[in-house]
Amino acid sequence: MTPLHGPDDTAEEPADLLPCGYRAGEWVVVERIGAGGWSTVYAARPAEHAEDRPAEVALKVMPTAGLAPRQAQRIVESAHREVELGRRAGHPRLIGLLESFVLRAPDRPSSDGAIVLVMERATRSLRELLDAGVPEAERGRLIEGICEGLAHLHRSGWVHADLKPENILLGRDGSVKLSDFGLATELTGTHGHVPPLGTLDYLPPERWKAPLGALGVQVRPSADIWALGVIIHEVFASGASPFAGATPVARGAAVQEYGEGRAPLHMDPAVPPFWRDLAADCLAPTHEARAGHTADSLLARIAAERPTRRRGSARPRGRARAVLLAAALCAVILCAVAGGTLSGDAPGKDAFRPAAELTVFNAERGCQDRTDRDLGCSLGLAIDPTLPYTPDNVTPTRVWHGDVLTTECQLPHGLPVVDEEGLRSTRWFRVRLPDDPASAAWLPAVRTRDRPPLQNCPSP
Repeated sequence: MTPLHGPDDTAEEPADLLPCGYRAGEWVVVERIGAGGWSTVYAARPAEHAEDRPAEVALKVMPTAGLAPRQAQRIVESAHREVELGRRAGHPRLIGLLESFVLRAPDRPSSDGAIVLVMERATRSLRELLDAGVPEAERGRLIEGICEGLAHLHRSGWVHADLKPENILLGRDGSVKLSDFGLATELTGTHGHVPPLGTLDYLPPERWKAPLGALGVQVRPSADIWALGVIIHEVFASGASPFAGATPVARGAAVQEYGEGRAPLHMDPAVPPFWRDLAADCLAPTHEARAGHTADSLLARIAAERPTRRRGSARPRGRARAVLLAAALCAVILCAVAGGTLSGDAPGKDAFRPAAELTVFNAERGCQDRTDRDLGCSLGLAIDPTLPYTPDNVTPTRVWHGDVLTTECQLPHGLPVVDEEGLRSTRWFRVRLPDDPASAAWLPAVRTRDRPPLQNCPSP
């Protein structure tokens, strides 16, 4: 977060507050994974084994020791906003908040009294992915995920107010999650108020000259839409901003020129036509021109356009279409006969016939040679392969690299899953649970290197 008004709002990057191995509440610090002006983020694991605790979390530590009263109050307010939003607006596209507490550390005066937020652990941020290069096939999915998170936030009556690639996190399964709600504000009527802070590259034209009142600066959902437009351009233009300038301040000057109608909007030719139009609507120069382009309406446009982005998505016509429909019908009949559904059996888990064995593959190299069944190296089996691959959609049964599972059938077009090496697939295998062979769950294809010929499963 970059201050916009006055030197009193600046803060140096905090020193390393907690060493590796330090116990904070019920968690043990593993390593520092990030830092900002007001907080430091650590990877941590449970201090004691517990089935109901994740194997790894992120601790966001917000120290208050040594701060002036106004600065300490700002930290408390920021933490309160994150906790309140996490409690009232939870969603698979928002990073999960597990708990919060005040750190008691008399042995470390600089950390004593710090506010600690315990959050889901992500693998990396969109900024890191932009720096490495976003795979072309993933770009639309990433933007759609950001839109889903924004749409939920706005429907819940909140504005993020600091949307940027650093605050968009990616889970192990490639899922998109918005994070860092320290500036998020709940709307009162049409707008809310935030402190005079923000990241310059993602501020809309109206924020540059917004008056600072007793409650802060006014902000509306259209500010998030503007930031989304900048991000869309960055995703398709190798991280480049749509506004020219060597520094954030210079790019901010270009934004103001554009907002006042003295300069046109220039976008990189690498941005495809559909996404160019979407970004241009998000980057309309005034709040009034932008207000009609809500996150929900943008999401609907993306969903409507999605089939045309799929390879071979042109709809067959005439005789060719009839032949394809007939072939599809035959496939359904054959699948039903193989599963027993035309012989009077009820469709369900007993209608399937085991077809092959799969060996579980974990792309994390450090987990491939382990034999201790470490929970941190375990992989989840999904309950429903068409829903986000999140903790709520994972069975209690865990599997490890090298486990052999019996598979029954495949679902070719489930939810896309990306592994730690960037391999992506929409295929899922229905497998028997190793601890309950009478039950079944779903393994994403990126978690095995086996590709047996299988019949397609009925839709779950």
